[in-house]
Amino acid sequence: MINILLADDHHIVRQGLRALLESEPRFRLVGEAGDGLEAVRMTSRLKPDVLITDVMMPGLNGLEVTRQVTKSHPAIKVIILSMHTNDAYVLEAFKNGASGYVLKDSQAGDLINAVLSVISGKRYLSPPLSETELELYAVRVESAPVDPYELLTAREREVLQLVAEGRTSAEIASQLFISPRTVEGHRANLMRKLGLQNHTEIVKYALKRGILPLDE
Repeated sequence: MINILLADDHHIVRQGLRALLESEPRFRLVGEAGDGLEAVRMTSRLKPDVLITDVMMPGLNGLEVTRQVTKSHPAIKVIILSMHTNDAYVLEAFKNGASGYVLKDSQAGDLINAVLSVISGKRYLSPPLSETELELYAVRVESAPVDPYELLTAREREVLQLVAEGRTSAEIASQLFISPRTVEGHRANLMRKLGLQNHTEIVKYALKRGILPLDE
């Protein structure tokens, strides 16, 4: 039996995915998370074989969820669900530890195939994504300057997204179980590392980086 945790902030989407996954007798859905922070915590508690996560989620985006989960629990396979077909998103997903990348407009069977592939130790790319194109893009990225985002700690990345979402220091402190003063310290550090001056620039950076959806 393959134990699966599902993370998506849209209840209707989760219902559809749950029905699809439960139609496969080899799968068992052990939990559902509605935001990225919850996904990380539930993964640590439930230790599923596979985490399926949407790339765009409140609290913590799917790429950062993937990075934290695979760093803490290397045995857990992560599959990203995304509408983005551009190489930058796909490459970052795999750099962060994802084992599979499934497009949201794929055929229903693609997600089942993705789970079976990653469990068997293979990497899964949803058609029409190409391993060859991804490898060529990766070569180009290797010669690019260091991305300042890579210098942020896991906590700074969490604070960055929550600040960009408009949360106050007190709200962030409550959600992350730290003090408001510590939140302010992380905020100051991430702004310095990214060269950002104010909240407006934080929001613009988060949108450009793909941490927040462009329609928010």
